[in-house]
Amino acid sequence: MKAILTEEQMALSIKRLTRQVAENHLLLENTVLIGIQPRGIFLSSRMVDELKNLMPHENIKYGKLDITFYRDDVRTELKLANTTDIPFDIENKNVVIIDDVLWTGRTIRAALDALLDFGRPAKVELCVLIDRRFTRQLPIQPDYVGRTIDTFADQKVVVHWQETFGKDEVLLV
Repeated sequence: MKAILTEEQMALSIKRLTRQVAENHLLLENTVLIGIQPRGIFLSSRMVDELKNLMPHENIKYGKLDITFYRDDVRTELKLANTTDIPFDIENKNVVIIDDVLWTGRTIRAALDALLDFGRPAKVELCVLIDRRFTRQLPIQPDYVGRTIDTFADQKVVVHWQETFGKDEVLLV
């Protein structure tokens, strides 16, 4: 087991990711942030909190997206569905999808399919805490990255969040 990000490094990465999104979306009136259930919610919630501190007068539109039934393995693996909560229109909006780890790209493909049920965005960007660079099965690349790592296919990246594990850290197992 190897530590990829410590608690302090995670906090700095989240601040940096948030500032990069804010820099590219100076006015958030036409931008929405959407966290992918279940694990992308922890990162997206923290980024929204950080944005509220950076831009206290902006109306930040934040939603949560469940992709369970859009996954291409839904028939082979029994999954417990989470809730989707997108209380705004995404038609012609700039959407920033947020997840913890980008691995094969299949989760993001499912998220893109699920998003289309809510409208047609003007633009979609991807923000991830960890990019497992050489394991992609689909041509999907992040716009905002906390840390890029190279892994073997049999290795796992485990993200521990304070909310579920009592500690923030990213491990390579």
